[in-house]
Amino acid sequence: MGAGKSSVGRRLAERLGYSFVDLDEEVERLSTRTIPELFEEGGEAAFRRWEEVATVGLDETREVVIAAGGGWMSRPELRDRWPDAVRVWLRVGPRAAWERLADDVAARPMLDATDPEGSLRSLMRDRAAAYELAELSVNTEGPRPEQTVELIADLLAAALGPPRAAPRGATEQRPRQGS
Repeated sequence: MGAGKSSVGRRLAERLGYSFVDLDEEVERLSTRTIPELFEEGGEAAFRRWEEVATVGLDETREVVIAAGGGWMSRPELRDRWPDAVRVWLRVGPRAAWERLADDVAARPMLDATDPEGSLRSLMRDRAAAYELAELSVNTEGPRPEQTVELIADLLAAALGPPRAAPRGATEQRPRQGS
């Protein structure tokens, strides 16, 4: 949340010549509800059920960049569906994430409106172990999205060869020291 997964993901897909799927947008399309409406009607469990439906629907998709949220990485039944995927953790601290999200709190039902930065900090801490499973990690606090895309493309090329050799599912998330 607030790391830039949608904006970086779209640009990365374009850069690689892949298709792009934002799982939050796919959940809204499939459920015909906004994410806040899903949370209001059925809580986080309702959102997670639709997130799984959206993920399963992508099983046959190849050469795609998938922008998945932090909760998705915490669910082994989802993140492990594509064993050859490269997941990229877009790292951002709670303060920087909050600065990016401050104008959009109503659309973020996982945030506590009385302490959004604190709830971001708590979510990030709770999900850290799952984030660490990503194959690549990129800090998004300083660089512009275009710079982040080039860094990810370079990391993918170094790890896998030319961009066309990237695996069928490049999902965004992961912690490693550096970058």
